[in-house]
Amino acid sequence: MIGFLWRGVQRALVFAAIKQAERWSARFDREAQKPRELQDELLRRIIHTHRDTQFGKDHLFAAIRGLADLRRHLPIRGYDAIEPYMAQVRRGQFGALLNTRTVHMFAMTSGTTATRKTIPVTPQYLADYRRGTAIWGLKIFGTYRQMIMRPILQLTSDWQETRTEAGIPCGAVSGLTSEMQKRVVRWLYCFPTSGSKLKDQEAKTRLAVLAALRRPNLTLIASANPSTLIRLAQFIDYHAPELIRDIHDGRMSGSEHWPAEVRARLPRSLLRPDPARARELEEILRRSGRLLPRDCFPQLNMLAVWTGGSVGLYVRHLPEYYGSNFMLRDLGLLASEGRFSIPIENDTSSGVLDVSSHYYEFIPEDEIDSAQPVVLTATEVEEGQNYYLVPTTAHGLYRYHLHDVVKVTGFYQRTPMIAFLSKGAHFSNLTGEKLSEFQVTAAVGKALAELGRSLGAFAVAPIWEDENRVYYGLFAEAGDLGNSDRATALADCVDRYLREFNVEYDAKRESGRLGALQPQPVAPGAWTTWDRNRLAQTGGTLEQYKRPCLIGDPNFRKQIALAMETSLAAT
Repeated sequence: MIGFLWRGVQRALVFAAIKQAERWSARFDREAQKPRELQDELLRRIIHTHRDTQFGKDHLFAAIRGLADLRRHLPIRGYDAIEPYMAQVRRGQFGALLNTRTVHMFAMTSGTTATRKTIPVTPQYLADYRRGTAIWGLKIFGTYRQMIMRPILQLTSDWQETRTEAGIPCGAVSGLTSEMQKRVVRWLYCFPTSGSKLKDQEAKTRLAVLAALRRPNLTLIASANPSTLIRLAQFIDYHAPELIRDIHDGRMSGSEHWPAEVRARLPRSLLRPDPARARELEEILRRSGRLLPRDCFPQLNMLAVWTGGSVGLYVRHLPEYYGSNFMLRDLGLLASEGRFSIPIENDTSSGVLDVSSHYYEFIPEDEIDSAQPVVLTATEVEEGQNYYLVPTTAHGLYRYHLHDVVKVTGFYQRTPMIAFLSKGAHFSNLTGEKLSEFQVTAAVGKALAELGRSLGAFAVAPIWEDENRVYYGLFAEAGDLGNSDRATALADCVDRYLREFNVEYDAKRESGRLGALQPQPVAPGAWTTWDRNRLAQTGGTLEQYKRPCLIGDPNFRKQIALAMETSLAAT
Protein backbone atom coordinates (compact mmCIF):
# COMPACT_ATOMS: atom_id res chain seq x y z
CA MET A 1 0.00 0.00 0.00
CA ILE A 2 2.82 2.39 0.90
CA GLY A 3 4.55 1.60 -2.37
CA PHE A 4 1.37 2.30 -4.31
CA LEU A 5 0.92 5.68 -2.57
CA TRP A 6 4.56 6.58 -3.11
CA ARG A 7 4.32 5.84 -6.83
CA GLY A 8 1.22 8.05 -6.97
CA VAL A 9 3.07 10.89 -5.29
CA GLN A 10 5.99 10.43 -7.66
CA ARG A 11 3.75 10.59 -10.69
CA ALA A 12 1.93 13.69 -9.43
CA LEU A 13 5.16 15.55 -8.70
CA VAL A 14 6.76 14.60 -12.00
CA PHE A 15 3.77 15.79 -13.99
CA ALA A 16 3.69 19.01 -11.96
CA ALA A 17 7.32 19.53 -12.96
CA ILE A 18 6.40 18.82 -16.59
CA LYS A 19 3.66 21.45 -16.46
CA GLN A 20 6.19 23.98 -15.16
CA ALA A 21 8.58 23.06 -17.94
CA GLU A 22 5.78 23.37 -20.48
CA ARG A 23 5.22 26.95 -19.34
CA TRP A 24 8.92 27.60 -19.75
CA SER A 25 8.82 26.00 -23.20
CA ALA A 26 5.88 28.14 -24.32
CA ARG A 27 7.77 31.20 -23.15
CA PHE A 28 10.85 29.96 -25.01
CA ASP A 29 8.84 29.73 -28.24
CA ARG A 30 7.44 33.24 -27.76
CA GLU A 31 10.86 34.69 -27.06
CA ALA A 32 12.30 33.05 -30.17
CA GLN A 33 10.02 35.33 -32.21
CA LYS A 34 11.61 38.55 -30.87
CA PRO A 35 15.33 37.99 -30.23
CA ARG A 36 16.37 41.61 -30.83
CA GLU A 37 14.03 43.09 -28.23
CA LEU A 38 14.94 40.34 -25.77
CA GLN A 39 18.68 40.77 -26.29
CA ASP A 40 18.56 44.57 -26.00
CA GLU A 41 16.64 44.36 -22.73
CA LEU A 42 18.91 41.64 -21.38
CA LEU A 43 22.04 43.69 -22.10
CA ARG A 44 20.51 46.75 -20.41
CA ARG A 45 19.60 44.69 -17.35
CA ILE A 46 23.04 43.05 -17.05
CA ILE A 47 24.87 46.39 -17.24
CA HIS A 48 22.46 48.15 -14.88
CA THR A 49 22.61 45.35 -12.31
CA HIS A 50 26.41 45.38 -12.17
CA ARG A 51 27.17 49.08 -12.63
CA ASP A 52 28.21 49.53 -8.98
CA THR A 53 30.66 46.62 -8.93
CA GLN A 54 34.35 47.44 -9.08
CA PHE A 55 34.47 46.07 -12.62
CA GLY A 56 31.45 48.19 -13.55
CA LYS A 57 33.05 51.34 -12.16
CA ASP A 58 36.38 50.63 -13.84
CA HIS A 59 34.60 50.25 -17.18
CA LEU A 60 32.13 53.13 -16.78
CA PHE A 61 28.99 50.99 -16.77
CA ALA A 62 26.99 53.98 -15.50
CA ALA A 63 27.61 55.70 -18.83
CA ILE A 64 26.56 52.72 -20.95
CA ARG A 65 23.14 53.14 -22.56
CA GLY A 66 23.37 50.47 -25.22
CA LEU A 67 25.60 48.30 -27.37
CA ALA A 68 27.53 51.17 -28.95
CA ASP A 69 28.54 52.45 -25.51
CA LEU A 70 29.46 48.95 -24.37
CA ARG A 71 31.77 48.49 -27.34
CA ARG A 72 33.42 51.87 -26.68
CA HIS A 73 34.14 51.14 -23.04
CA LEU A 74 34.89 47.44 -23.15
CA PRO A 75 36.95 45.55 -25.76
CA ILE A 76 36.49 41.85 -26.50
CA ARG A 77 38.85 39.94 -24.21
CA GLY A 78 39.47 36.51 -22.79
CA TYR A 79 39.58 35.16 -19.25
CA ASP A 80 42.89 36.78 -18.35
CA ALA A 81 41.23 40.22 -18.38
CA ILE A 82 38.76 39.31 -15.64
CA GLU A 83 41.04 37.09 -13.55
CA PRO A 84 42.14 39.93 -11.20
CA TYR A 85 38.47 40.61 -10.38
CA MET A 86 37.67 36.89 -10.22
CA ALA A 87 40.49 36.41 -7.72
CA GLN A 88 38.74 38.85 -5.40
CA VAL A 89 35.43 37.01 -5.86
CA ARG A 90 37.14 33.73 -4.90
CA ARG A 91 38.22 35.47 -1.68
CA GLY A 92 34.59 36.33 -0.96
CA GLN A 93 34.72 39.93 -2.24
CA PHE A 94 31.78 39.47 -4.59
CA GLY A 95 31.37 43.18 -5.29
CA ALA A 96 34.53 43.19 -7.37
CA LEU A 97 32.62 41.61 -10.25
CA LEU A 98 29.09 40.70 -9.17
CA ASN A 99 26.05 42.34 -7.63
CA THR A 100 25.04 39.36 -5.51
CA ARG A 101 25.47 38.10 -1.96
CA THR A 102 25.54 34.46 -3.02
CA VAL A 103 27.96 32.37 -5.03
CA HIS A 104 26.96 28.71 -4.75
CA MET A 105 30.24 27.47 -6.20
CA PHE A 106 32.78 28.07 -8.94
CA ALA A 107 32.52 25.99 -12.08
CA MET A 108 36.01 24.96 -13.16
CA THR A 109 37.24 24.39 -16.64
CA SER A 110 40.62 23.93 -18.28
CA GLY A 111 39.90 25.96 -21.41
CA THR A 112 42.82 27.50 -23.32
CA THR A 113 44.50 29.40 -20.50
CA ALA A 114 47.55 28.30 -18.53
CA THR A 115 45.55 27.78 -15.34
CA ARG A 116 42.06 26.48 -14.67
CA LYS A 117 39.34 29.07 -15.04
CA THR A 118 36.79 29.63 -12.30
CA ILE A 119 33.28 30.76 -13.24
CA PRO A 120 30.97 31.92 -10.42
CA VAL A 121 27.71 30.01 -10.18
CA THR A 122 25.33 32.67 -8.90
CA PRO A 123 21.58 32.27 -8.33
CA GLN A 124 21.01 33.82 -11.78
CA TYR A 125 23.53 31.46 -13.40
CA LEU A 126 21.80 28.50 -11.78
CA ALA A 127 18.32 29.66 -12.76
CA ASP A 128 19.35 30.15 -16.40
CA TYR A 129 21.20 26.82 -16.48
CA ARG A 130 18.31 24.85 -15.01
CA ARG A 131 15.69 26.56 -17.19
CA GLY A 132 17.68 25.78 -20.34
CA THR A 133 18.11 22.16 -19.28
CA ALA A 134 14.39 21.89 -18.46
CA ILE A 135 13.45 23.20 -21.90
CA TRP A 136 15.93 20.82 -23.53
CA GLY A 137 14.34 17.92 -21.64
CA LEU A 138 10.79 19.01 -22.37
CA LYS A 139 11.49 19.12 -26.09
CA ILE A 140 12.32 15.42 -25.72
CA PHE A 141 9.65 14.23 -23.30
CA GLY A 142 6.94 16.35 -24.89
CA THR A 143 7.50 14.44 -28.13
CA TYR A 144 8.37 11.02 -26.72
CA ARG A 145 5.88 10.53 -23.90
CA GLN A 146 6.85 6.88 -23.48
CA MET A 147 10.11 8.07 -21.90
CA ILE A 148 8.41 9.87 -18.99
CA MET A 149 9.00 8.29 -15.57
CA ARG A 150 11.61 5.91 -16.98
CA PRO A 151 15.15 5.55 -15.57
CA ILE A 152 17.96 7.80 -16.81
CA LEU A 153 21.71 7.26 -16.57
CA GLN A 154 23.72 10.47 -16.33
CA LEU A 155 27.16 10.66 -14.80
CA THR A 156 28.01 13.71 -12.69
CA SER A 157 31.23 15.08 -11.23
CA ASP A 158 32.14 16.56 -7.87
CA TRP A 159 31.00 20.14 -7.25
CA GLN A 160 33.18 20.32 -4.14
CA GLU A 161 36.45 19.22 -5.70
CA THR A 162 38.36 22.05 -4.00
CA ARG A 163 37.54 25.23 -2.09
CA THR A 164 38.67 28.82 -2.44
CA GLU A 165 40.34 30.88 0.27
CA ALA A 166 36.85 31.90 1.38
CA GLY A 167 35.67 28.30 1.56
CA ILE A 168 33.52 28.42 -1.59
CA PRO A 169 33.32 25.05 -3.40
CA CYS A 170 34.90 24.62 -6.82
CA GLY A 171 34.07 21.81 -9.22
CA ALA A 172 31.47 20.67 -11.75
CA VAL A 173 28.02 22.26 -12.08
CA SER A 174 26.53 18.84 -12.85
CA GLY A 175 27.29 17.74 -9.30
CA LEU A 176 25.51 20.75 -7.79
CA THR A 177 22.38 20.42 -9.93
CA SER A 178 22.24 16.70 -9.10
CA GLU A 179 22.45 17.43 -5.37
CA MET A 180 19.66 20.01 -5.69
CA GLN A 181 17.22 17.72 -7.48
CA LYS A 182 13.97 16.93 -5.71
CA ARG A 183 13.86 13.41 -4.31
CA VAL A 184 11.17 12.27 -6.73
CA VAL A 185 13.25 13.40 -9.69
CA ARG A 186 16.46 12.02 -8.21
CA TRP A 187 14.82 8.56 -8.06
CA LEU A 188 14.71 8.47 -11.85
CA TYR A 189 18.50 8.79 -12.12
CA CYS A 190 20.52 5.60 -11.84
CA PHE A 191 23.85 7.14 -10.91
CA PRO A 192 23.84 8.06 -7.20
CA THR A 193 24.89 11.59 -6.23
CA SER A 194 27.60 10.22 -3.97
CA GLY A 195 29.28 8.72 -7.05
CA SER A 196 30.41 12.17 -8.15
CA LYS A 197 32.92 12.05 -5.28
CA LEU A 198 34.78 9.12 -6.81
CA LYS A 199 38.10 10.26 -8.26
CA ASP A 200 39.12 6.83 -9.55
CA GLN A 201 37.57 6.57 -13.01
CA GLU A 202 37.36 2.77 -13.01
CA ALA A 203 35.47 2.84 -9.70
CA LYS A 204 33.14 5.51 -11.05
CA THR A 205 32.51 3.50 -14.20
CA ARG A 206 31.82 0.36 -12.15
CA LEU A 207 29.27 2.19 -10.00
CA ALA A 208 27.55 3.64 -13.09
CA VAL A 209 27.23 0.35 -14.96
CA LEU A 210 26.10 -1.64 -11.92
CA ALA A 211 23.46 0.97 -11.14
CA ALA A 212 22.28 0.97 -14.76
CA LEU A 213 22.27 -2.81 -15.22
CA ARG A 214 19.78 -3.11 -12.36
CA ARG A 215 17.28 -1.01 -14.36
CA PRO A 216 16.32 -3.02 -17.48
CA ASN A 217 13.77 -0.34 -18.43
CA LEU A 218 16.49 2.32 -18.76
CA THR A 219 15.34 4.71 -21.47
CA LEU A 220 17.93 7.53 -21.70
CA ILE A 221 21.70 7.71 -21.27
CA ALA A 222 23.31 11.14 -21.19
CA SER A 223 26.97 12.08 -21.16
CA ALA A 224 28.76 15.04 -22.67
CA ASN A 225 31.36 12.97 -24.46
CA PRO A 226 30.30 9.98 -26.59
CA SER A 227 33.61 8.33 -25.77
CA THR A 228 32.29 7.98 -22.20
CA LEU A 229 29.40 5.87 -23.52
CA ILE A 230 31.84 3.70 -25.42
CA ARG A 231 33.91 3.28 -22.27
CA LEU A 232 30.81 2.25 -20.28
CA ALA A 233 29.84 -0.33 -22.89
CA GLN A 234 33.33 -1.79 -23.09
CA PHE A 235 33.49 -2.03 -19.30
CA ILE A 236 30.23 -3.98 -19.20
CA ASP A 237 31.44 -6.35 -21.91
CA TYR A 238 34.89 -6.92 -20.41
CA HIS A 239 33.74 -7.38 -16.79
CA ALA A 240 30.44 -9.18 -17.55
CA PRO A 241 30.84 -12.27 -15.28
CA GLU A 242 31.97 -10.17 -12.31
CA LEU A 243 29.17 -7.63 -12.77
CA ILE A 244 26.53 -10.36 -13.00
CA ARG A 245 27.90 -11.94 -9.83
CA ASP A 246 27.76 -8.59 -8.01
CA ILE A 247 24.12 -8.10 -8.98
CA HIS A 248 23.26 -11.64 -7.94
CA ASP A 249 24.95 -11.30 -4.54
CA GLY A 250 24.04 -7.67 -3.86
CA ARG A 251 27.57 -6.33 -3.59
CA MET A 252 29.86 -3.77 -5.20
CA SER A 253 33.28 -5.28 -5.89
CA GLY A 254 36.10 -2.99 -4.84
CA SER A 255 33.87 -0.59 -2.92
CA GLU A 256 35.73 -1.40 0.29
CA HIS A 257 38.49 0.85 -1.06
CA TRP A 258 36.16 3.74 -1.84
CA PRO A 259 35.92 6.84 0.36
CA ALA A 260 33.71 6.32 3.42
CA GLU A 261 31.50 9.23 2.32
CA VAL A 262 30.65 7.45 -0.92
CA ARG A 263 30.00 4.07 0.71
CA ALA A 264 27.78 5.58 3.39
CA ARG A 265 25.53 7.27 0.85
CA LEU A 266 25.12 4.37 -1.57
CA PRO A 267 21.40 3.60 -2.09
CA ARG A 268 20.33 0.37 -0.43
CA SER A 269 18.84 -0.76 -3.75
CA LEU A 270 22.36 -1.11 -5.20
CA LEU A 271 23.33 -3.54 -2.43
CA ARG A 272 20.23 -5.71 -2.58
CA PRO A 273 20.66 -9.19 -4.14
CA ASP A 274 18.79 -9.51 -7.46
CA PRO A 275 19.12 -13.10 -8.69
CA ALA A 276 16.35 -12.65 -11.29
CA ARG A 277 18.13 -9.79 -13.04
CA ALA A 278 21.43 -11.64 -12.81
CA ARG A 279 19.83 -14.65 -14.57
CA GLU A 280 18.54 -12.35 -17.36
CA LEU A 281 22.02 -10.91 -17.92
CA GLU A 282 23.61 -14.35 -17.73
CA GLU A 283 21.26 -15.61 -20.42
CA ILE A 284 22.20 -12.66 -22.66
CA LEU A 285 25.87 -13.45 -22.16
CA ARG A 286 25.31 -17.15 -22.87
CA ARG A 287 23.23 -16.47 -25.98
CA SER A 288 25.41 -13.84 -27.66
CA GLY A 289 28.79 -14.41 -26.07
CA ARG A 290 28.94 -10.74 -25.07
CA LEU A 291 27.15 -8.41 -22.69
CA LEU A 292 26.39 -5.12 -24.44
CA PRO A 293 23.98 -2.26 -23.69
CA ARG A 294 22.01 -2.98 -26.86
CA ASP A 295 20.87 -6.29 -25.29
CA CYS A 296 20.79 -5.24 -21.63
CA PHE A 297 18.44 -2.29 -22.18
CA PRO A 298 15.74 -3.24 -24.70
CA GLN A 299 13.74 -0.08 -23.92
CA LEU A 300 16.64 2.32 -24.47
CA ASN A 301 15.19 5.14 -26.61
CA MET A 302 17.80 7.87 -26.64
CA LEU A 303 21.47 8.70 -26.24
CA ALA A 304 22.17 12.33 -25.37
CA VAL A 305 25.74 13.41 -26.13
CA TRP A 306 27.74 16.08 -27.88
CA THR A 307 27.74 15.25 -31.58
CA GLY A 308 29.59 18.25 -33.05
CA GLY A 309 33.25 19.20 -33.30
CA SER A 310 35.98 16.64 -32.77
CA VAL A 311 33.84 14.30 -30.64
CA GLY A 312 31.40 13.76 -33.48
CA LEU A 313 33.61 11.08 -34.98
CA TYR A 314 33.10 8.88 -31.91
CA VAL A 315 29.35 8.87 -32.49
CA ARG A 316 29.78 6.52 -35.44
CA HIS A 317 30.94 3.78 -33.03
CA LEU A 318 27.87 3.94 -30.78
CA PRO A 319 25.63 1.53 -32.80
CA GLU A 320 28.23 -1.22 -32.33
CA TYR A 321 27.48 -1.17 -28.62
CA TYR A 322 24.00 0.34 -28.35
CA GLY A 323 22.31 -1.05 -31.45
CA SER A 324 20.62 0.91 -34.21
CA ASN A 325 17.23 1.74 -32.68
CA PHE A 326 18.20 4.59 -30.38
CA MET A 327 17.59 8.27 -31.14
CA LEU A 328 20.46 10.73 -30.83
CA ARG A 329 19.98 14.15 -29.21
CA ASP A 330 22.81 16.64 -28.83
CA LEU A 331 23.24 18.25 -25.40
CA GLY A 332 23.86 21.65 -26.92
CA LEU A 333 26.72 24.13 -26.66
CA LEU A 334 27.22 23.71 -22.94
CA ALA A 335 30.29 24.79 -21.00
CA SER A 336 31.34 25.89 -17.53
CA GLU A 337 30.66 29.43 -18.73
CA GLY A 338 26.99 28.56 -19.24
CA ARG A 339 24.51 27.04 -21.67
CA PHE A 340 24.46 28.75 -25.07
CA SER A 341 22.21 26.60 -27.23
CA ILE A 342 19.22 24.29 -26.84
CA PRO A 343 18.88 21.49 -29.44
CA ILE A 344 15.26 20.67 -30.23
CA GLU A 345 15.70 17.97 -32.88
CA ASN A 346 17.45 14.61 -33.16
CA ASP A 347 20.56 13.79 -35.17
CA THR A 348 22.01 17.30 -35.33
CA SER A 349 24.46 19.30 -33.24
CA SER A 350 22.51 22.44 -34.05
CA GLY A 351 20.53 24.15 -31.31
CA VAL A 352 18.54 27.32 -30.74
CA LEU A 353 20.64 30.18 -29.38
CA ASP A 354 19.61 30.70 -25.73
CA VAL A 355 18.82 34.40 -26.14
CA SER A 356 17.02 34.71 -22.80
CA SER A 357 20.10 33.85 -20.71
CA HIS A 358 23.06 35.67 -22.28
CA TYR A 359 23.76 38.54 -24.65
CA TYR A 360 25.66 37.49 -27.76
CA GLU A 361 27.99 39.00 -30.33
CA PHE A 362 29.58 37.20 -33.26
CA ILE A 363 32.90 37.72 -35.05
CA PRO A 364 33.08 36.26 -38.58
CA GLU A 365 35.68 33.49 -38.63
CA ASP A 366 37.83 35.16 -41.28
CA GLU A 367 37.86 38.44 -39.32
CA ILE A 368 39.39 37.05 -36.15
CA ASP A 369 42.94 38.25 -36.87
CA SER A 370 41.84 41.71 -37.97
CA ALA A 371 42.89 44.69 -35.83
CA GLN A 372 39.30 45.91 -35.97
CA PRO A 373 37.12 42.89 -36.77
CA VAL A 374 33.51 43.14 -37.79
CA VAL A 375 31.29 42.31 -34.80
CA LEU A 376 27.65 41.33 -35.32
CA THR A 377 24.64 40.86 -33.08
CA ALA A 378 22.44 37.77 -32.95
CA THR A 379 20.03 39.32 -35.45
CA GLU A 380 22.77 40.22 -37.95
CA VAL A 381 24.30 36.79 -38.52
CA GLU A 382 23.73 34.86 -41.74
CA GLU A 383 22.81 31.24 -42.28
CA GLY A 384 25.71 29.08 -43.42
CA GLN A 385 28.43 31.35 -42.02
CA ASN A 386 30.98 30.56 -39.30
CA TYR A 387 31.55 32.85 -36.33
CA TYR A 388 33.41 33.16 -33.06
CA LEU A 389 30.89 33.37 -30.23
CA VAL A 390 31.28 36.29 -27.78
CA PRO A 391 28.80 36.16 -24.86
CA THR A 392 28.08 38.71 -22.15
CA THR A 393 26.58 37.00 -19.11
CA ALA A 394 24.87 37.93 -15.85
CA HIS A 395 27.62 36.19 -13.88
CA GLY A 396 30.65 38.34 -14.66
CA LEU A 397 31.69 37.58 -18.25
CA TYR A 398 31.58 40.70 -20.43
CA ARG A 399 32.28 40.52 -24.17
CA TYR A 400 34.01 37.28 -23.34
CA HIS A 401 36.14 35.63 -26.03
CA LEU A 402 35.03 32.03 -25.66
CA HIS A 403 37.25 30.87 -28.57
CA ASP A 404 34.40 28.67 -29.84
CA VAL A 405 33.72 28.61 -33.56
CA VAL A 406 30.06 28.00 -34.40
CA LYS A 407 28.11 27.76 -37.62
CA VAL A 408 24.72 29.39 -38.04
CA THR A 409 22.65 26.53 -39.42
CA GLY A 410 19.32 28.31 -39.76
CA PHE A 411 16.69 30.02 -37.64
CA TYR A 412 14.01 28.93 -35.18
CA GLN A 413 11.29 31.55 -35.50
CA ARG A 414 13.64 34.56 -35.76
CA THR A 415 16.37 33.24 -33.46
CA PRO A 416 19.61 31.82 -34.89
CA MET A 417 20.40 28.14 -34.56
CA ILE A 418 24.08 27.36 -34.03
CA ALA A 419 26.27 24.26 -34.20
CA PHE A 420 29.65 23.98 -32.49
CA LEU A 421 32.51 23.40 -34.94
CA SER A 422 35.72 23.67 -32.94
CA LYS A 423 37.77 25.55 -30.44
CA GLY A 424 39.41 28.39 -32.32
CA ALA A 425 42.63 27.65 -30.50
CA HIS A 426 42.83 24.29 -32.32
CA PHE A 427 44.62 25.52 -35.43
CA SER A 428 47.97 24.58 -36.88
CA ASN A 429 49.93 26.87 -39.15
CA LEU A 430 53.49 25.85 -40.04
CA THR A 431 53.66 27.14 -43.61
CA GLY A 432 50.57 29.36 -43.88
CA GLU A 433 48.11 26.47 -44.30
CA LYS A 434 45.94 27.53 -41.28
CA LEU A 435 44.58 24.04 -40.79
CA SER A 436 41.61 23.84 -38.42
CA GLU A 437 40.40 21.00 -36.24
CA PHE A 438 37.04 21.15 -37.97
CA GLN A 439 38.72 20.53 -41.33
CA VAL A 440 40.66 17.60 -39.86
CA THR A 441 37.59 15.88 -38.38
CA ALA A 442 35.63 16.48 -41.59
CA ALA A 443 38.44 15.02 -43.73
CA VAL A 444 38.86 11.95 -41.51
CA GLY A 445 35.11 11.39 -41.46
CA LYS A 446 34.89 11.58 -45.26
CA ALA A 447 37.86 9.25 -45.69
CA LEU A 448 36.47 6.63 -43.31
CA ALA A 449 33.10 6.71 -45.07
CA GLU A 450 34.73 6.40 -48.49
CA LEU A 451 36.93 3.48 -47.44
CA GLY A 452 34.28 1.79 -45.31
CA ARG A 453 36.53 1.82 -42.28
CA SER A 454 36.40 2.86 -38.62
CA LEU A 455 38.99 4.53 -36.45
CA GLY A 456 39.33 4.82 -32.68
CA ALA A 457 41.39 7.50 -30.99
CA PHE A 458 43.37 9.64 -33.43
CA ALA A 459 44.97 13.03 -33.88
CA VAL A 460 46.68 14.93 -36.67
CA ALA A 461 49.83 16.83 -35.70
CA PRO A 462 52.64 18.58 -37.61
CA ILE A 463 56.04 16.92 -37.92
CA TRP A 464 59.13 19.05 -38.48
CA GLU A 465 62.11 16.87 -39.38
CA ASP A 466 64.07 19.71 -40.96
CA GLU A 467 63.31 22.80 -43.04
CA ASN A 468 62.96 20.66 -46.16
CA ARG A 469 60.77 17.97 -44.63
CA VAL A 470 57.62 19.31 -43.03
CA TYR A 471 54.37 17.34 -43.06
CA TYR A 472 51.45 16.22 -40.91
CA GLY A 473 51.11 12.84 -39.24
CA LEU A 474 47.94 10.82 -38.69
CA PHE A 475 48.47 9.37 -35.20
CA ALA A 476 46.35 6.31 -34.39
CA GLU A 477 46.90 2.90 -32.83
CA ALA A 478 48.63 0.46 -35.14
CA GLY A 479 45.71 -1.95 -34.92
CA ASP A 480 43.35 0.75 -36.20
CA LEU A 481 45.64 1.85 -39.01
CA GLY A 482 46.08 -1.70 -40.29
CA ASN A 483 49.00 -2.95 -42.33
CA SER A 484 51.31 -0.58 -44.19
CA ASP A 485 49.20 -0.49 -47.36
CA ARG A 486 45.94 0.13 -45.47
CA ALA A 487 47.54 2.79 -43.28
CA THR A 488 48.98 4.61 -46.29
CA ALA A 489 45.67 4.38 -48.16
CA LEU A 490 43.84 5.97 -45.24
CA ALA A 491 46.43 8.74 -44.83
CA ASP A 492 46.34 9.46 -48.57
CA CYS A 493 42.55 9.69 -48.54
CA VAL A 494 42.54 12.05 -45.54
CA ASP A 495 45.23 14.13 -47.23
CA ARG A 496 43.11 14.42 -50.37
CA TYR A 497 40.13 15.69 -48.41
CA LEU A 498 42.29 18.16 -46.49
CA ARG A 499 43.40 19.59 -49.83
CA GLU A 500 39.79 19.80 -50.91
CA PHE A 501 38.61 21.52 -47.71
CA ASN A 502 41.54 23.92 -47.28
CA VAL A 503 42.85 25.83 -50.30
CA GLU A 504 45.93 27.02 -48.39
CA TYR A 505 46.82 23.47 -47.40
CA ASP A 506 46.36 22.44 -51.02
CA ALA A 507 48.61 25.26 -52.21
CA LYS A 508 51.36 24.33 -49.76
CA ARG A 509 51.08 20.69 -50.79
CA GLU A 510 51.22 21.66 -54.46
CA SER A 511 54.33 23.80 -53.96
CA GLY A 512 56.07 21.12 -51.93
CA ARG A 513 56.31 23.24 -48.79
CA LEU A 514 54.22 20.58 -47.08
CA GLY A 515 54.69 16.88 -47.60
CA ALA A 516 51.85 14.36 -47.78
CA LEU A 517 50.10 13.24 -44.60
CA GLN A 518 51.87 10.18 -43.16
CA PRO A 519 50.50 7.42 -40.87
CA GLN A 520 52.04 7.35 -37.40
CA PRO A 521 51.28 4.10 -35.52
CA VAL A 522 50.75 4.69 -31.80
CA ALA A 523 51.59 2.02 -29.23
CA PRO A 524 48.67 0.26 -27.48
CA GLY A 525 47.63 2.19 -24.38
CA ALA A 526 49.64 5.27 -25.33
CA TRP A 527 46.53 7.40 -25.85
CA THR A 528 45.27 6.54 -22.37
CA THR A 529 48.57 7.65 -20.84
CA TRP A 530 48.69 10.84 -22.90
CA ASP A 531 45.08 11.71 -22.02
CA ARG A 532 45.72 11.12 -18.33
CA ASN A 533 48.79 13.37 -18.37
CA ARG A 534 47.01 16.11 -20.29
CA LEU A 535 44.01 16.00 -17.98
CA ALA A 536 46.32 16.26 -14.96
CA GLN A 537 47.92 19.37 -16.48
CA THR A 538 44.78 21.16 -17.64
CA GLY A 539 42.27 19.99 -15.02
CA GLY A 540 38.62 19.27 -15.68
CA THR A 541 36.69 16.00 -15.56
CA LEU A 542 37.06 12.91 -17.71
CA GLU A 543 33.34 13.03 -18.62
CA GLN A 544 33.81 16.40 -20.33
CA TYR A 545 37.34 15.82 -21.57
CA LYS A 546 37.77 16.18 -25.32
CA ARG A 547 40.95 14.90 -26.85
CA PRO A 548 41.98 17.36 -29.58
CA CYS A 549 41.93 15.87 -33.05
CA LEU A 550 44.38 18.52 -34.23
CA ILE A 551 47.47 19.13 -32.11
CA GLY A 552 49.54 22.08 -33.31
CA ASP A 553 52.73 21.18 -31.46
CA PRO A 554 55.51 20.03 -33.87
CA ASN A 555 57.06 18.13 -30.95
CA PHE A 556 53.98 16.01 -30.33
CA ARG A 557 55.60 12.92 -31.86
CA LYS A 558 58.16 12.99 -29.04
CA GLN A 559 55.41 13.13 -26.42
CA ILE A 560 53.54 9.95 -27.27
CA ALA A 561 54.78 6.37 -27.48
CA LEU A 562 54.86 5.10 -31.05
CA ALA A 563 54.52 1.46 -32.04
CA MET A 564 57.52 -0.39 -33.38
CA GLU A 565 58.00 0.23 -37.08
CA THR A 566 57.25 -3.43 -37.77
CA SER A 567 53.78 -3.08 -36.21
CA LEU A 568 52.14 -1.88 -39.40
CA ALA A 569 53.49 -4.78 -41.37
CA ALA A 570 52.29 -7.23 -38.74
CA THR A 571 48.70 -5.97 -38.48
